[in-house]
Amino acid sequence: MTEQDFLKLADATLAAIEDALDAAGADVETQREGPLLELEFDDGSKVIVNGQPALGEIWVAARAGGFHFRREQGRWVDTRSGEELYALLSRVVSLQAGAAVTLSEPPAGPAA
Repeated sequence: MTEQDFLKLADATLAAIEDALDAAGADVETQREGPLLELEFDDGSKVIVNGQPALGEIWVAARAGGFHFRREQGRWVDTRSGEELYALLSRVVSLQAGAAVTLSEPPAGPAA
C-alpha cells in the first residue's frame, strides 16, 4: 500500500470512528488533525488514535496502554493480541467514559 493509499484509508477509518462514537451516544469530545484523532473525556483523560503512514499502522494510546493495528483481510487488527480496532476502542472508551460504549465498524467498512 502506498503512503497516499494509507492516508486515504486512515482518514476514512478516523471518520468512521467519529461516526461510531456519535451513533453510540458516547459523551466524548473529538478533535482531528491529519491522521490523528483525539478523544477527550469529562475527566480530562484522552485516547489518541494516530495513523502511522511509514509503518502502515494505526496506533491507539489509552490509559489501558498502547496498541498497534495493521490492516488484515479488510480489518484493523492488533499486532500483538489480534483484537479488532473497534472492539479495543469499545473497551478503552467504556473504561475512560465510565459507561458502556459499543462501537462497531460500518457494515462495508472503510475501503482496503
